Amino acid sequence: MKTVLAVRHLGFEHLGVWDAALADFGFEVLYCDPTVDDLDSIEAVEPDLLVILGAPIGAYDDELYPFLTAEVRMIERRLAARRPLLGICLGAQLIARALGAKVGPMADKEIGFSPLELTDAGLASPLGHIEDWPVLHWHGDQFDLPEGSILLASTGVCPNQAFAIGPNVLGLQCHLEADAREIESWLVGHCAELIASGRDPRAIRADAARFGPQLETRASRVLRSWIAGWE
Repeated sequence: MKTVLAVRHLGFEHLGVWDAALADFGFEVLYCDPTVDDLDSIEAVEPDLLVILGAPIGAYDDELYPFLTAEVRMIERRLAARRPLLGICLGAQLIARALGAKVGPMADKEIGFSPLELTDAGLASPLGHIEDWPVLHWHGDQFDLPEGSILLASTGVCPNQAFAIGPNVLGLQCHLEADAREIESWLVGHCAELIASGRDPRAIRADAARFGPQLETRASRVLRSWIAGWE
């Protein structure tokens, strides 16, 4: 059986709505937790797909969270092997860091549902399936575009939202994987960030109910198209 290894930093930030699509492609999903697992002992090249999920920490916070150093080494091994790699939020920032790009704080956090502005390359990519549809943003940092990558999407407050390197490396700042039916876990898990940034959880909850059902269908199409492009 083909395998997906997902590096999960928080219990509620998992592969979510993408589970069904991965199962249809015949993938078994395995998780590892970098806060407790020894990433240097994990074979980063072996899984058919490696996914680095999100977390509310900075991509360069190694002094505060030393496991990030090993996580970057893991990504570097994967990139060197040219094997399928997907990064979401922090995961995309760590891929950018591994490729030598700068990652740093934005002027303000981007939290809530809003659409991406797709580039021409983005429209022609799997992200075309989410054209003009609001997606979930939840980040305060941003990445510079890594050398050799193609910009796929932007927003008004975050110019680099998604990038691709060839057919099988994809970095997404937004959370296409998030299951809107589980938004309450996000609202509770990130409650301190919401309060500090002045965001109203009631607005995010309402948008999750409004946009979630169609977003799930569109996000599934994104993943299916991307996998089909490198299989």
